[in-house]
Amino acid sequence: MSTLPVCPACQADYTWQDGDNLNCPSCGHIWSASAADAGDSLIVRDANGNLLADGDNVTVVKDLKVKGSSSTLKIGTKVKGIRLVEGDHNIDCKIEGFGPMKLKSEFVKKS
Repeated sequence: MSTLPVCPACQADYTWQDGDNLNCPSCGHIWSASAADAGDSLIVRDANGNLLADGDNVTVVKDLKVKGSSSTLKIGTKVKGIRLVEGDHNIDCKIEGFGPMKLKSEFVKKS
């Protein structure tokens, strides 16, 4: 019996296979089995579904409250040279005027 990989979104080990796709019943994440076989390739998509890569420039598509600060990251803020990381906040970047920050890819679009 072969073992299936854990869910890349929530790390749950209850994955099941449906044809060419792997499914997670815990969070509902669906990914292709061929992507799981590829190994450590991190796939991150922006708010429009475009594939993001390290070094890309992105733009914030929604006003975001910054935890621990009274300031807000405004819509249209440009972020240069992002770095993709594992986790819930999958973009690591440095924003001019704010400093180092982690963002969710669902709140940015590729420039």
